[in-house]
Amino acid sequence: MNGRSRTSKPSRLLAILLAAAALAVAFSVPTQPATATTVAKMHQVTYDRYSLMVDGQRILLQSAEFHYWRLPSPDLWRDVLEKFKAAGFNAVSTYFDWAYHSPKPGVYDFTGVRDVDRFLRTAEQVGLYVIARPGPYINAETTGGGFPGWLKRVPGRARSSAPGYTQAYQDWLGHIDRLIAPHQLTRGGSVILYNAENEYAVNTDAQYMEDIQAKARADGIEVPITTNDCCDAGSWSSTWASGKGAVQIPGVDDYPQSFECQDAGTTWGPWGEGITEELRDDAPVFAAEYQAGAIDLNDAGYDACRDLTGPAYMKYFYKSNLIASGATMFSYYMGYGGTSWGWLPQPNDVYTSYDYGAAITETRRLTAKYDEFKRQGYFLGAVGPLTKTGTATAPASSNPAVQAQARANPDTSTQFVLVSHTDRASATSESATLDWAAPDGRYTVPVRVDGRDAKVLLAGYDMGGQRLAVSSSELMTHLAVDGRDIALLYGREGEPGTIVLRYPSAPAVKVLEGAVTSSYSSGDLELDYTHSGLARVLITGGGRRPLLLLLGTDATAASFWRADTGDGPVLVRGTSLVRSASVRGNTVDLRADTGKAGDIEVFGPARKLAVNGEPVQVRTTAGGSLLGSLPGPSAVKPPALTGWRTRAEAPEARPGFDDSGWVAADHTTTTIPYEPPTDQSGAAPVLFAEEYGFDHGNVWYRGHFTATGTETAVSTSAITGKRGIYLAWLNGHYLGSAAGGTEADADTHTPRPGPGEFAIPSGLLKPGERAVLSVLVENMGNNDDWTADDNRFKQPRGLFGASITGSAAPIAWKIQGARGGENLADPARGPLNTGGLYGERSGWHLPGYPDGSWRKAAGAVAPGVTWLRTTFRLDLPKGQDTSVALRFGAPGGTGDLPHGYRVLVFLNGWNVGQFSGDIGPQRDFYLQEGLLRHHGANTLALAVISTTDATLPPTTLIPTAPQRGGTTVATVPAPGYR
Repeated sequence: MNGRSRTSKPSRLLAILLAAAALAVAFSVPTQPATATTVAKMHQVTYDRYSLMVDGQRILLQSAEFHYWRLPSPDLWRDVLEKFKAAGFNAVSTYFDWAYHSPKPGVYDFTGVRDVDRFLRTAEQVGLYVIARPGPYINAETTGGGFPGWLKRVPGRARSSAPGYTQAYQDWLGHIDRLIAPHQLTRGGSVILYNAENEYAVNTDAQYMEDIQAKARADGIEVPITTNDCCDAGSWSSTWASGKGAVQIPGVDDYPQSFECQDAGTTWGPWGEGITEELRDDAPVFAAEYQAGAIDLNDAGYDACRDLTGPAYMKYFYKSNLIASGATMFSYYMGYGGTSWGWLPQPNDVYTSYDYGAAITETRRLTAKYDEFKRQGYFLGAVGPLTKTGTATAPASSNPAVQAQARANPDTSTQFVLVSHTDRASATSESATLDWAAPDGRYTVPVRVDGRDAKVLLAGYDMGGQRLAVSSSELMTHLAVDGRDIALLYGREGEPGTIVLRYPSAPAVKVLEGAVTSSYSSGDLELDYTHSGLARVLITGGGRRPLLLLLGTDATAASFWRADTGDGPVLVRGTSLVRSASVRGNTVDLRADTGKAGDIEVFGPARKLAVNGEPVQVRTTAGGSLLGSLPGPSAVKPPALTGWRTRAEAPEARPGFDDSGWVAADHTTTTIPYEPPTDQSGAAPVLFAEEYGFDHGNVWYRGHFTATGTETAVSTSAITGKRGIYLAWLNGHYLGSAAGGTEADADTHTPRPGPGEFAIPSGLLKPGERAVLSVLVENMGNNDDWTADDNRFKQPRGLFGASITGSAAPIAWKIQGARGGENLADPARGPLNTGGLYGERSGWHLPGYPDGSWRKAAGAVAPGVTWLRTTFRLDLPKGQDTSVALRFGAPGGTGDLPHGYRVLVFLNGWNVGQFSGDIGPQRDFYLQEGLLRHHGANTLALAVISTTDATLPPTTLIPTAPQRGGTTVATVPAPGYR
């Protein structure tokens, strides 16, 4: 996405396939000879109006978004993907960020933290399909919307068929497609869809869309191609559903809850009903990018964004999308947001954290939103008839404030009824009875809608060896274990529940736990209860195999985990996560996490239990499960951060600094569509940083001129992106700072550079003497290109212009950014890790730098640039996942955020973020394991850019909810100081 989303020709074969798509479209069985090792792995991907199909088997696609490039620790990719799988998702969607992989034209890096092949392999190993989204444009609130900074110099409008842009993006796709293609389902991998472009509905270059698809096919992409239109619910223009540029499976974006996180307690669907429409009658309904969080536009904090898009929103909008439109393909943005580390953030909408209010936090912890995803995800994965439904007559409600909507499977007659408030904004508690003409008879079913709730109820469903006639409880999952069925149903705490099961003769009903009454009449076994805790009912006889009913609340249902093994499924209760399960002989072997000591209960086809390779003592319960106990994680107490050493920087501000090795900023023309202003001599030098190959981070300028002694002021203008600043010195004297400019004017496209007017102290400049104006300019990231507007995306960064009042002397400019510019000095950490600060260029941020001569830090900083460094050792408990954050401020995280300075945070040489009250509300910065050594020495380096005298807040290491278990994480290789 996403953030502002509200607001060669196809081959003849492809044309024939599209024309014949009323039945099913196949892409495509590979033509190369199959070997003995690949025959079983190759698959065919087809679709019709109802759903995707793999080898003819219908699937309900459940995907969540995860950007591997926002988690620069490849071993942790598995952790996030396993958590997706454990929640019931069967797919992951990911953007591939062109800027992240390409530091200069024609150069690409897919190694280390950029190892796309490893990411795709990991998804395959975990058992997830992949929706591949290589752009070329991705938006994603990342710098340039995924476009590399060097693309600004390429002539021709981006996101169009302009020749210069076409050559550039086709080169990118040629490289990334080459990595994606071998991982398609049709070739034994798990890539199931390929997304062309991103939110291109606001643009109209159909040839561009056709060319992207033709390029993909030429590069070996065989799976269906999709795209995500946007942006107003209920009025999709579906530009790419038919006609020139159409894709095979069109999809849409929807963000019905908006991005006003500060209004989380009152906002309810301000951007519409959130119903994904059918765009074409030969393709499934695809919610290609559906809101599962929010960017924090107003600095409310991501917990507020999580509240805005919490379980109530998920229940109402996700279930409505399922039943009202019959969607069978979902991709939720984001499942895990992660970190826009280094200079990844786009400047206008985000800060370092990209937590997004997602179901999995930036520190990889599970939330109440995750629980709701799991409740819905298990249901969608268990109930096959959902993959093929049409509209059906809904039960009549006795209360006009409660509405029912229905769909039914035409083959099985299974019915799905959505119960919700008639007025979607209502938050009252309403009761009603449904007059339900179900496949097995007519039933009167009591229901309650309490607050903003929605329920999907089942009727006429073959539930394993059972027949569910009707239910007012929601089904979470069911499974066959050891010759019997187990079904888990749930409802809100305190609400009544009824379930009716069909039996040829009266069965025996035994209530093992809880308060449940039963009656049998004319083939119907009716069970009545109130949802509270967990009730267990064992039903035997009656002409069917045994059934264990587990009747719980929302909370108790969320405590269960389902995992499939080669010997059948298992159901687990009591752990904080189940990553995978297997059966070895008579032992169920789980990989699981625990957040605290407590019981573990397992329903499975074995009598022994092992967790994380260790045997667990168990006993068999009356319900046939195994019950044991597990220890929790060990306590964690990180060391105090002491021994800070400091050194003032900015030698570039001194008159005698040697800048002979810097690049001369002497261009007089540019392909960037902006004209710089003239200076006092009448010259209009092009000072834009990217003109000279400095695309990211801070940039220094030094302007040399001969003084006359009559100079009175310096006038500057700079473009930094939102929240950026710049500082100026004249002959080493600090003149002051100014806010940098942001986007071009939306109507006139004229630049809005941040002006700086600085008085020159009397006597500072001597007639006839050489003088130097030094300016440090931040680049907060490049604008996105959501509307395909070059005046927005190609807006330059750096100095826009500078002049000296009272002088006509020409200024000769030099410029210096990141060491090496686009020729990376540190390929391991990549182009977005560092900028042009002297300390960055000199390795002050790296572990091993000899800082013994630096003085002890007192916490005070002066205007300019100041560095602080310390080292600390960790020896965290092994066999557990301990997330650690660096906190600025009081240990409790309270107090006002500071203004007037910003701090670049380097962990072992990695730029993990930027702290300042001028940038956002973030005071905790996540130190990912892999970058952070959990067993050994670590180096923290802080680069403070201050506009005034200031005192830094204390810094502490904060552990976040340790978990026993986790995954094995190796240190990410990257160079130290040398």
